[in-house]
Amino acid sequence: MSLKEQINQDLKAAMKAKDTQKRDALRLLTSAFKQIEVDERKELSDEDVVKIIQKQVKQRNDSIAQYKEAGRDDLVAKEQAEIDCYTCYLPKQLSDDELQMRLRKIIEQVGATSMKDMGKVMGAATKELAGKADGKRINAAVKSLLS
Repeated sequence: MSLKEQINQDLKAAMKAKDTQKRDALRLLTSAFKQIEVDERKELSDEDVVKIIQKQVKQRNDSIAQYKEAGRDDLVAKEQAEIDCYTCYLPKQLSDDELQMRLRKIIEQVGATSMKDMGKVMGAATKELAGKADGKRINAAVKSLLS
């Protein structure tokens, strides 16, 4: 079963269980899938689905930061619930130690020695670690390793 089918099954289960919070979050996700399918006229692969979910999580995190500044704790809780719902469909994230280890290997492979080589490292790292680590985490770890 593809990831998209699994999400549709979970949406149906949430509807039957009258879990409105999960139902609404998954509906937003499936509408994002349909939007991409219509705009680009293609069937989504599991990789495409993961990228869309990551984009949705990133948007929710940005919203949370803005809502915290505005003092809207009710909206922060709503956005966090959606993130919690989405993260179960993403691949397991690397721990900080695993991320450091993988980045050291990438730095060795590209022959990076200073901050000037950060672009090379980031290009290789984002391709290799796609879905397994957030771009901000990768960036911060690369900076600490190269400095």
